[in-house]
Amino acid sequence: MTGDGRAVISAAKQLVVKIGSSSLTTLQGDINEARIAELADVLAARTATGTKVVLVSSGATAAGLPVLGLTRRPRQLAAQQAAASVGQGLLMARYMAAFASHGLRAAQLLLTVDDLMHRVRYRNAQRTLQQLLYFGVMPVVNENDTVATERLRFGDNDRLAALVAHVLRADALLLLSDVDALYDGQPGREGARRITEVRSQHDLAGVRLGRADPNGVGSGGMATKVEAAFIAATAGIPTVVAAAADVRAALAGSPTGTYFVPDQQRPSSRLLWLAHATVGRGQLTLDAGAVEAVTARRASLLPAGITAVSGRFEVGDPVDVCDESGRLVARGLVSYDAAEIPRLMGRSTHWLVRENGHGYHREVIHRDAMVVLTGP
Repeated sequence: MTGDGRAVISAAKQLVVKIGSSSLTTLQGDINEARIAELADVLAARTATGTKVVLVSSGATAAGLPVLGLTRRPRQLAAQQAAASVGQGLLMARYMAAFASHGLRAAQLLLTVDDLMHRVRYRNAQRTLQQLLYFGVMPVVNENDTVATERLRFGDNDRLAALVAHVLRADALLLLSDVDALYDGQPGREGARRITEVRSQHDLAGVRLGRADPNGVGSGGMATKVEAAFIAATAGIPTVVAAAADVRAALAGSPTGTYFVPDQQRPSSRLLWLAHATVGRGQLTLDAGAVEAVTARRASLLPAGITAVSGRFEVGDPVDVCDESGRLVARGLVSYDAAEIPRLMGRSTHWLVRENGHGYHREVIHRDAMVVLTGP
């Protein structure tokens, strides 16, 4: 095994690879045919060894820009959706032709936030991916940019790739970029040092992470790759951020790019879904004692510790749990409708049962349906 454990990348039997728009386009803004051919060659060779590979690919909007006579990514959402609508088919045709030259079939899978935020649809996406891999077909996943809105979107395909990796319980995640690794300063500047390994957020203290150029073809940047890598790492999935040109070396476990060390234990699929694939439909504010009980003792949330409620939600919806300063500390599936909670706040379960009957002998959020997102 290499010094930082990257042999897990070369040994992975189920692998998610993400490539962004900036790595798929030429300086003129056209789709880089040579890059797609190279990527298909490397991934086809990996599948030939028995590895099941899922490709998460940006590039639909970039592929559609020249067709619409645009030279840069438009700011208007409707124009972005139009470019994605035109470009998605063109991009997929290129991928299918490139993989077909290696005797490999590919399939398109477009996802929205709703597909992963709702548990039933999440499971449907999971089963579809698993069946495609079972049939020996490589899924090519992208956000459905033709219908995604500013409010309901993944924001970038790095996060989507991390979520796909934990939907599949993948063995490894590779995030390909136009930068060869994470640096502690501006890449290319004198003194900037490549960060070879990241074990926790503390390793990045003081590191400034760049966002994508808003006038460019991409929507992410190094900051989104780091966020995605930590999502995967907390799911127990080793992750490498590397240059698209170094894909072959990265998949071989060579010391290229930046390696994010995974947590030793993988949380349950349900808790991973709750932490990373859901958005709170409302918010519950807790007093200090309840925050300590939920975060330090992993206790269920009882009505007595709730000081405020906001939002519209129903039984079974995900809600954010915050302290009195508004800091997010947990997320869970609530056992009451939003309209019921104000008259429960500050009351003990014993009092509620005595006054209202045994139907109120339940937690607001049971500990098994809650994921802690920060410390006490």
